[in-house]
Amino acid sequence: MAPLRNIGNTNIQITPIAMGCWPISGVTSVDVTEQASLATLQAAFDSGINFFDTAYCYGYEGESERLIARALGDKRDQLVIATKGGIHWADRKQVRNASPARIKQECDESLERLNTDRVELYYLHGPDPEISVSESADAFKELLDAGKILSVGVSNFNLEQLQEFAAVCPISAYQPRYNMLQREIEADRLPWCIKNQVSVMAYWPLMKGLLAGKLPRAHEFAPEDGRQKYPMFHGEEWEKNQDFLDKLRILAEEWNHTIAQLVIRWTIQQTGITCALCGAKRPEQIEENAEVMNFELSPSQIESIDRLIQQRGPICS
Repeated sequence: MAPLRNIGNTNIQITPIAMGCWPISGVTSVDVTEQASLATLQAAFDSGINFFDTAYCYGYEGESERLIARALGDKRDQLVIATKGGIHWADRKQVRNASPARIKQECDESLERLNTDRVELYYLHGPDPEISVSESADAFKELLDAGKILSVGVSNFNLEQLQEFAAVCPISAYQPRYNMLQREIEADRLPWCIKNQVSVMAYWPLMKGLLAGKLPRAHEFAPEDGRQKYPMFHGEEWEKNQDFLDKLRILAEEWNHTIAQLVIRWTIQQTGITCALCGAKRPEQIEENAEVMNFELSPSQIESIDRLIQQRGPICS
């Protein structure tokens, strides 16, 4: 099993794979059932994962947080739970509100849903255009001082916003999208995080499932599948991605891993990446992902993968 990694410069230790708990909320994922969601959470724990990533808005009524409490509440002291505030639902539409009052309200409600007195990591889910980042940061500092949260993170920030928030409240974690083909954070935010001892928790390591290599070229998305709105699932970008996966599949078979395992393992071996958030809605998905904690890619294997990434070229996301 892979060694645990610290969140920032705290003593909170996490597995390099987290279960991303958006899919179990059932908002955009298809074929989600309560029974399967509970089983998936248990399978993640049984596979050695101790880090569970959720949010106030994962589910119209907080379903994701409530499921974590139901499935793993009796193992609370063995878990590291991250949740997020600053986005909520109104009439089934997402609303940003990162005012101090709203952040503190959502934190309290999340703690109640999770049936706990603290979360190890609490994120601002994204910047609110109506509220200054420093004003939101004040609320996080209050929650940190009160012991309701043990460390602070931010998600979907640019470099300037990271700097502004950190001037008011210490940041231990940053959560951006990051994967083999979407690497824009390497230009500025990743170096800043490395310099400031901020853990990078990458979401979309499998690019919303595409890099798992299980969607055939002729795949037709269900009308309710939210992935259809992204260019990477259409036309020329889709074909280029499928060509890339065909080449990656050869390496995966040669090295006795699945494509998803290669992709995730590559991600958590990148400099500055602390953790990959792997969404799952069925036990076998998270079990496959957790296997990457049991092996490493050699420098020559990383080089082989990097050559394929370079051949793929820039992605239109």
